[in-house]
Amino acid sequence: MKKVFSVITNNEEETMLFAQKLAKTVGKGVVFTLKGDLGAGKTHFVKGFVKGLGSDELVTSPTFTLLNVYEGGRCPVYHFDMYRLSSLEEAEDLGFEEYFNLETLDGIVFVEWPERVEGLIKCPHIEIDLQSLEGNKRKIIVGAEDDSTINSK
Repeated sequence: MKKVFSVITNNEEETMLFAQKLAKTVGKGVVFTLKGDLGAGKTHFVKGFVKGLGSDELVTSPTFTLLNVYEGGRCPVYHFDMYRLSSLEEAEDLGFEEYFNLETLDGIVFVEWPERVEGLIKCPHIEIDLQSLEGNKRKIIVGAEDDSTINSK
């Protein structure tokens, strides 16, 4: 991944606001990976993004369900948490690869802990890396394989 840009946020609200603004710039058929340590703000990022799409659904971490779907906005959001999976094969057995076909994807996908299922996401995607700084500050690095990934649909 190459870095496209980064931003520093001072608290959870600013992280969510950044994601909310980002949501207004993309349409369906986009896959995001979310990287960062536990507590880095991955789920708060998705909360802001879902709100930015116009949905008021309650966003929670899909740690125990693996996948949450949020509707009510411009398009559905598929929010994966791969932390509890042990392999690529486990994700494939669950049928998750269908969410990474950009020709048929009817919404936007977020994948937390994508490194747990290395090789599952073969389509162009945008990587969001959330890094904890002092206090509640976060550095959010947005990266993509190439510039066209950022400017899709």
